[in-house]
Amino acid sequence: MGHSMPHSSVPSKDSGRLRSRAKGVGRVLVVDDEPLLLRSMRRILEADGQQVILASDPGDLDALLDDATLDVVLLDLFMGAVNGLDVLDRLKRDRPEVEVVVMTGQASVQSAVGCMRRGAFDYLEKPFDDVLRVRSTVRKAVDRRRLLRRNRELEEELRGRDLRSGLVGSSPAMRDVERRIRSLRHNESSVVILGDSGTGKELAARLLHATSPRGQGAFVPVDCGALPESIIESELFGHEKGAFTDAVGAEGLFRRADGGTLFLDEVGELPPAVQAKLLRALQQREVRPLGASQAIPVDIRVVSATHRDLQAMVAEGSFRADLYYRLDVVRLEMPPLRERLSDIPLLVQHFLAKHASDSPVVSVEDEFLDALANRDWPGNVRELENVIESAIALSAGPQLRGADIQPSAAALGSSPSNDGPDRLPLSLDAYERSALVRALREADGDATAAARRLRIGRSTFYRKLVKHGIGKQEPVASRVPGVSARGSIR
Repeated sequence: MGHSMPHSSVPSKDSGRLRSRAKGVGRVLVVDDEPLLLRSMRRILEADGQQVILASDPGDLDALLDDATLDVVLLDLFMGAVNGLDVLDRLKRDRPEVEVVVMTGQASVQSAVGCMRRGAFDYLEKPFDDVLRVRSTVRKAVDRRRLLRRNRELEEELRGRDLRSGLVGSSPAMRDVERRIRSLRHNESSVVILGDSGTGKELAARLLHATSPRGQGAFVPVDCGALPESIIESELFGHEKGAFTDAVGAEGLFRRADGGTLFLDEVGELPPAVQAKLLRALQQREVRPLGASQAIPVDIRVVSATHRDLQAMVAEGSFRADLYYRLDVVRLEMPPLRERLSDIPLLVQHFLAKHASDSPVVSVEDEFLDALANRDWPGNVRELENVIESAIALSAGPQLRGADIQPSAAALGSSPSNDGPDRLPLSLDAYERSALVRALREADGDATAAARRLRIGRSTFYRKLVKHGIGKQEPVASRVPGVSARGSIR
């Protein structure tokens, strides 16, 4: 083979501007070990307006493929000791968006079909007696490259709009979250999302999915804290018919998310036995349903979320270190509302549009916003949405006023009881039991809402109720002040 013969009729720094001048005109790299053919192709293509780069040595491809403006590669299949099919495979692996037209003097239907299957755009037979066909083929390849590039730009633009419509806020903290999600749009690494309850962890997970290469696949969320320990393995991995009493067969959430994203919310609530099986499923990329004799492969991306400190759980031995490192490849932290109070006006506008469509409310008074800015927001954005929805329901006019805001749970206080802080013994168990009772009282017996107030998963909440004997023998109302006589844990 001879030495490489790099040549371009137009300096590459101007290529971006000139490539848009005419349809079918682009930047073309010709790779062949015959100098006469290279010069011939340069004359043929430059006369048609193409920007041509010549290379007689495939070893020069590394540098030439760094050109981001490259549209088409014309590749000889037989270059001495170099196998053109190997070069084709490499091109489609390293620069899949670049179109490749293969050239050979030993044409056959079989070789043409083989090249197409490997990703080639078209096939040209030497010698090039039909100059018009050469030019036409290259123009079509350039047009296809442009079309695919434009489609990708539009998809990213639409995904960007979805991202902005989902993540409401312009504070530095939210801009950082948005930038992080954008930086992961071509990445499929496992992500763990940290943050207090109500900060929008599932929304961030959905955006990570929607803007990823798996965006067309399924997004399957599962609240690990809400699943009873007795069925969580079956829910995640599935089961065969007859695997246990009344089992009718189920594919499980892993298989349902095949080709998409599995979102493990409150992953810190998983029991140790399930943690071990989850780790194996992630490492082997396969699941074995209950009662099945063979494992089933799955292709998923895992995004997990928790409000708990997983590193501390690893240190204390309640969460597996190997599973933690498998999940925590990339970390995304959602800021609490108290750290981005400047976003409240935008969030209010967002929730007005969401909840006031059938209401006369169209705006808010300044005192309404001032009142919101002076709250602590332990429930974060979820609590804010609840306050807005409630204010819309209570409002008698077109503007929300400060008087339309219901007092917070902290402002309401709690009725005196025998388990007040000053009356409790100096015992962590006593304080924990008091917190459980208070959470149930403020949530009117709703265990899910009570668990959310305590920022723990529902299954953990139930385990603590059992530990302290709450709700075991008598109605909640008989022991929890503020819950009606018909109240019960639900």
